[in-house]
Amino acid sequence: MTIASFSEERFPLRIAFGTSGGPERRTDIVRLSTGYESRNQRQRHATRHYDAGSGVKSLADLAVVLDFFEARRGQLTGFRFRDPFDHRSTRFGMAVTPFDQSIGTGDGTTTVFSLTKTYGEGEGAYARPIEKPVAGTVRVAVAGTEMSDGFQVDETTGTVFFDEAPLDGAAITAGFEFDVPVRFDLDQITVNLAAFEAGEIPSIPLVEIRP
Repeated sequence: MTIASFSEERFPLRIAFGTSGGPERRTDIVRLSTGYESRNQRQRHATRHYDAGSGVKSLADLAVVLDFFEARRGQLTGFRFRDPFDHRSTRFGMAVTPFDQSIGTGDGTTTVFSLTKTYGEGEGAYARPIEKPVAGTVRVAVAGTEMSDGFQVDETTGTVFFDEAPLDGAAITAGFEFDVPVRFDLDQITVNLAAFEAGEIPSIPLVEIRP
């Protein structure tokens, strides 16, 4: 039997919203003889790490995670995960609008654009690729007007396809909810019922992947 390397199934939401974690950057720092530092970023994009164990509040939750873990074959298969702190195109707690994020500018020819979320402003801004938008949440606008049709979204890649190329110079914006593609970062979950009932929560690490 062939097992897919990525499943579009989402990690249980009830447990996801209790997890801890966030983005990790990797920076090489060399202190020069002058006292100044030379800093170099190893990778363009951050890698997010989470601990799903902190979201497990009961034996029923633990059973759900173990079932999900077995279905994914441990580290073998990636899956969707809802980051409790960062899962919308807008700021935390705000509603999605079709004008949240700029995803390109029309040139009269291009019909394919990729969803991104930008953090910060100006030259120092960081554009994060969004590859797992949530089905039915993507809203798109061209030249300041929301579109009700004339485009399709691939929810498995975060790609927007227009039926007709937006006009030259037209601003293309989008709003959406999204998941993070992750996998389990271990092949064994060790459970001790007595320890769990005494308040000891097992660590269940997840790590972001590029599917």
